[in-house]
Amino acid sequence: MSLLTAKRVALVATIAVVTITGTRLGSRAESRPANRAIGNDTSDTTETKIERAMSAGPAEIAQSAKIIDKDAKGHTVVLREGSNGFTCIPGNPNVIGDPPMCADGPSMRWAADFGAHKPKPTNTVPGITYMFAGATQRSDSDPYDKTSPPITVGPHWMIMWPFDPKTAGLPTIHRDTGAYIMWAGSPYAHLHVMGRP
Repeated sequence: MSLLTAKRVALVATIAVVTITGTRLGSRAESRPANRAIGNDTSDTTETKIERAMSAGPAEIAQSAKIIDKDAKGHTVVLREGSNGFTCIPGNPNVIGDPPMCADGPSMRWAADFGAHKPKPTNTVPGITYMFAGATQRSDSDPYDKTSPPITVGPHWMIMWPFDPKTAGLPTIHRDTGAYIMWAGSPYAHLHVMGRP
C-alpha cells in the first residue's frame, strides 16, 4: 500500500471513529421483514426517479451528483449529468437489495465489481456510499444471500474498503445504531454506519 493510500485509509478510519464515538447518530434502523414485492416498476417518471435518487445522499452532494438508472434491458441511462464526482441511483423500491444510493467513484467501482461477482473489489482507495433513504437487504453476513427473509435498514452510510473486524474492534452483527462490519470475512466486507454523519 502506498503512503498516500495509507494516509487516506487512516483519515477515513479516523473520521469514522470520531463519527461513531463523538456524535449522536440521529436515526435508528429496524430489523423487521420488509413487505415489498419483487418486480420492476416502470411507471415512475424521470423526475420521481431523480427525487428518489437525491433522497439517498446529503443535499450538498446530491444537488450536483450525476443521476443514473437502468432501462428495461439493464443498460445504464443518465437521467441528469453531474459535476462533483458522485453518482446517485434511484434504485427500485419494489426490489429487495436495490435501494436509492449516492456514491463516489471508488464506491461505484466497488459496486460494479460486486455486481460482476469479481473475487474482490478493485477500488484502490476507500469509497463512500450514502443510503439516507434506507434500504432492504437479506443478510449482514453473506453478500450473495437471496433466500433469507428481508430486513429493513434505516438511514446509513458506508465506507467501501476491506475492514477486518478484529483489527477495527467493531462487531459483525447488525446494529440499530453505531457501526459494524457488514459481510465480514468476505472480500466485500465494509464499514456500515447507522444514521447520518
